[in-house]
Amino acid sequence: MKTFSYSVIRRLGIIGAVLALGVALVACAQPEPEVAEAPANPLTGITWQWVSLTQQPGGMATEVVQPANYTLVLNQDGTLSGRADCNNFSGTYSQTNGFTISLGATTAAACGEGSLDRQYLGLLAAVVAGGSDGQGGLALENAGGENRMLFSNG
Repeated sequence: MKTFSYSVIRRLGIIGAVLALGVALVACAQPEPEVAEAPANPLTGITWQWVSLTQQPGGMATEVVQPANYTLVLNQDGTLSGRADCNNFSGTYSQTNGFTISLGATTAAACGEGSLDRQYLGLLAAVVAGGSDGQGGLALENAGGENRMLFSNG
């Protein structure tokens, strides 16, 4: 069996140390890329309650008698959910090139006389613009601004 001399072992130790130092320097020179988080949308995560509808021409605003029965929740991932009186709905929304809503699953119970459920769902499906109303609320409009829905933070 051959034995290694002290000088051979010493050389191998020096070579190993140099290699370890080189690996450490390379690792330090290439920082991990930072993953940028999407900015939080100030309209998401809020249970919006429909409080009024302004219709043109004339601009007469109609107050919604029971706003808590007509809600809309926008989620950060582009999905939405809400309540239309006695019915629940879900869907998606986009704030690219305006503001659009695509309604998905909706329950179809008959809510009774005086319910605004069908009107509310129809108005939501026609939305083409929207955003903050500048006073802490949400404003949604259809094409041409004929119908403007205002929501408050519920």
